Amino acid sequence: MGQPTPATDDGWWRSAVIYQVYVRSFADGDGDGTGDLAGVRARLPYLAELGVDALWFTPWYRSPMKDGGYDVADYRAIDPAFGTLAEAEKLIAEARERGIRTIVDIVPNHVSAQHPWFRAALAGGPGRELFHFRPGRGEHGELPPNDWQSEFGGPAWTRLPDGDWYLHLFAPEQPDLNWAHPAVRQEHEDILRFWFERGVAGVRVDSAALLAKDPELPDVTDGRAPHPYVDRDELHDVYRAWRAVADEYGAVFVGEVWLPDTERFARYLRPDELHTAFNFSFLTCPWDADRLRTSIDDTLAEHAPVGAPATWVLCNHDVTRTVTRYGRADTGFDFATKAFGTPTDLALGTRRARAAALLSLALPGAVYVYQGEELGLPEADIPLDRIEDPMHARSGGTDPGRDGCRVPLPWAAGEPHAGFGGDPWLPQPDGWAAYAADRQAEDPGSMLSLYRAAIRLRPEFGDGPLTWLPAPDGVLAFTRAEALCVVNLADTPVDLPVHTELLLHSGPLDTAGRLPGDTAVWLRA
Repeated sequence: MGQPTPATDDGWWRSAVIYQVYVRSFADGDGDGTGDLAGVRARLPYLAELGVDALWFTPWYRSPMKDGGYDVADYRAIDPAFGTLAEAEKLIAEARERGIRTIVDIVPNHVSAQHPWFRAALAGGPGRELFHFRPGRGEHGELPPNDWQSEFGGPAWTRLPDGDWYLHLFAPEQPDLNWAHPAVRQEHEDILRFWFERGVAGVRVDSAALLAKDPELPDVTDGRAPHPYVDRDELHDVYRAWRAVADEYGAVFVGEVWLPDTERFARYLRPDELHTAFNFSFLTCPWDADRLRTSIDDTLAEHAPVGAPATWVLCNHDVTRTVTRYGRADTGFDFATKAFGTPTDLALGTRRARAAALLSLALPGAVYVYQGEELGLPEADIPLDRIEDPMHARSGGTDPGRDGCRVPLPWAAGEPHAGFGGDPWLPQPDGWAAYAADRQAEDPGSMLSLYRAAIRLRPEFGDGPLTWLPAPDGVLAFTRAEALCVVNLADTPVDLPVHTELLLHSGPLDTAGRLPGDTAVWLRA
């Protein structure tokens, strides 16, 4: 395929609304129960009407699906369950015709155990240098080489029949690559070019802070600094090289960077590295005005020195859905225990999720919307015998896994499987059709109608900075350009500030024209 003319970087990504597509659960175009590229192409009119600027696709590559596609066997091929490379190229082009760019997911920390490199490594020879193979400890090598633990639970090492162990910070089917090897770096730069040449506008970098490892592979518990595999300085050379490739095509990056140190976090966003990174402090913040304001202020402050835009996200494919999370008495965040936490009040969670949508869409920077959030979907309870997420099995069943936010979408209330397609790969709960997009499209008070209106009106906030306004306890109020956003997280109604026009509200005002609790409003000054 010929290389297209490099896109001009017009800064679209600095304030974009980006929609996350988990292909397997979005829409099934061929009736086999698995979402696919044909299903996405058929729903492009819906996405265009929603008003999003770009689509971020979680991995659509050939994969054994041991971790939902994050175990990649071939970065240059589409998994047959989803379609073909030719279909992906059509999808990228058709979306762009509608003004929607495409962002693909790159998983650089590890590959699938079925990847040709790892299969060759298992056969012995120099291929093992591309991974982390080590002899074990103990008298007979029966103990793992160090004390590192998998992100999914249990040791981060698996022993082979020949006695050697290999490293996997995630599932055993996801062996970690050795980023000290030049072939690994060259391969990923080639992969980036492959997708940029097919019109991809950006790349989301999975587990972006984990690639580099201390060559001595020391125990984590020995306390040495820096950390043996998190946020190591040599990573920045990798991303500088990547940025040079992206700049040739006018493409952009968003990194999945979980770091508590804001100064270290900002280093990834320097002008010659990643363009943006996910802001997890906002996502993990409870429904509390003071803590949300602190999260917003801290986020803007940590991005300011490097001139990078903030990103805002309420949910993704790894997180309990917003309606469920905000409907719990304890709205704090925990991947595992919160899914088994206090009972959820869906009415309360929905009111808060609507208000949170207006809050996030009014903030300066880019916003990511996970598929189904615009429908107000709650977290689904998955029968134990249907859970596929390896986090559940690796934790011995204590972690419910992430499948509850990955249930296939409801499109049409009157059709089988709520219009998704064939019998879904994950079961849809009873009553799922009540959230169907076709039903919500006809209801001006629905979550879908709210998202459509908010994305359409978002330009009212302009490109300028945020200025906080005086507000009662439990209330967030700020202005940008000529627009105001007010969010009442308190229990009692509050008066609105002086304004000339009511632009949008997440719920009705009271009879006195005041803003009720768990409600947000956009105003024109």
